[in-house]
Amino acid sequence: MTVLDRNLADMSETRGKIRISEIFGPTVQGEGALIGVPTVFVRTGGCDFRCSWCDTLYAVDPAFRADWKPMSAAEVLDEVKKLSGGQPILITLSGGNPAIQPLGSLIAMGKEEGFTFAIETQGSIAKDWFADLNFLTLSPKPPSSSTSFDKDALAACIDAAQANAMLDGPAITLKFPVRDEADLMFADYVRKLHIGIPVCLQPVNTTPAEPHPDGADGVDIEGLTERYRWLVDEVAKRKWFDVRVLPQWHVHVWGNLRGV
Repeated sequence: MTVLDRNLADMSETRGKIRISEIFGPTVQGEGALIGVPTVFVRTGGCDFRCSWCDTLYAVDPAFRADWKPMSAAEVLDEVKKLSGGQPILITLSGGNPAIQPLGSLIAMGKEEGFTFAIETQGSIAKDWFADLNFLTLSPKPPSSSTSFDKDALAACIDAAQANAMLDGPAITLKFPVRDEADLMFADYVRKLHIGIPVCLQPVNTTPAEPHPDGADGVDIEGLTERYRWLVDEVAKRKWFDVRVLPQWHVHVWGNLRGV
């Protein structure tokens, strides 16, 4: 079999399947508007971005592609049900960028069985199944990420989530990681483009992305705490009383440990 034949066979086998980096839980959501809510994470593999401070490179870098397992929607849901003991739970779709995966069938199947769905994506790719989510967190990446921002792409994501006038659509949140003053000004610019959508700000975890076996080892918890204090002070000084300032609580508790 030639290389082309093998590639075509691989494409045929994986067409319509979801590239999965890991499925784990039950745990709790560690950040954003749903912080503290019990959930099972479905982390997909692959991303259209490469943030300078990415803390999940194993789900982003194509070098890890061999570790990503193609799974059908039914297989993913079965794994979630094993972890939850068959009880409906919040399913958090994460990545990488989960918006590049075919997740519509999983959402439809899961909702029929009482599961609810949340997703976090950078707002670079709009999908029609956004309207079927319960919670949509859009996290545009700021200047410190060394990526570019497309305001039209973000607007398209919001439009897709609100496209079905017969449904309420998901609860939408804008969540901004903030490292410095430039990031804070970026968050202010973007939130003013979408008045009325709730906003969360959180300090950036700049610790290198390698997972640490004992959790907090290697993670700059003190620096993360100081950045949170600075962010609270800046929000108070600017009188941005319509935003929420939240930590990445899972980093404080587990560091970069995977599967929690």
